Amino acid sequence: MGDLAAGLLTGLSLIVAIGAQNAFVLRQGLRRSHVGLVVAVCALSDVVLIAAGVAGIGVLVDRAPWAVEVVRWLGVAFLTAYGVSSLLRARRPQALAVGDAAAERRGGVVVRAVALTWLNPHVYLDTVLLLGSIAGTHGDPGRWWFALGACAASVAWFAGLGYGARLAAPRLADPRAWQVLDVVIGLVMLAIAARLALGA
Repeated sequence: MGDLAAGLLTGLSLIVAIGAQNAFVLRQGLRRSHVGLVVAVCALSDVVLIAAGVAGIGVLVDRAPWAVEVVRWLGVAFLTAYGVSSLLRARRPQALAVGDAAAERRGGVVVRAVALTWLNPHVYLDTVLLLGSIAGTHGDPGRWWFALGACAASVAWFAGLGYGARLAAPRLADPRAWQVLDVVIGLVMLAIAARLALGA
């Protein structure tokens, strides 16, 4: 149980940080747009990456730095485009309306969720390399209990963020509040893109 708790706490400490993926899940939760689908994509992706890291894929990635570089620049391009679109959207603020969700195509939402997860080098560093390395210190079968705890943390966080966002929806009935959120999300995306471009 100690390994499970360690994985849970370590996973939460890494995933709770504000980032592009969390900002997207929050936005979808506030709009009540395909929340279950977004939560499932993000959580399942984390589970796959954590399992890969614990199974030893982290060593392979560590020996192929060019792969990390490719993902890094793809991430920079995607995050920059997403950040700019958020800032442009803030220029024409609208009140939050549940009906807006119907206009979003499921395929487009899935593509954005997948891109924000799999084109983000930080995801690989956190789940594959870092969690994989820490899990390795727990031996067998402890590392798999650690992985289970980390996976549980990911599922719980995304579900809580996506569905819990509805509690803030009444406050975003004002177009000005939604405008502020879009500006914050856009700036966060651009800041992360800049850090990635600078190699941080």
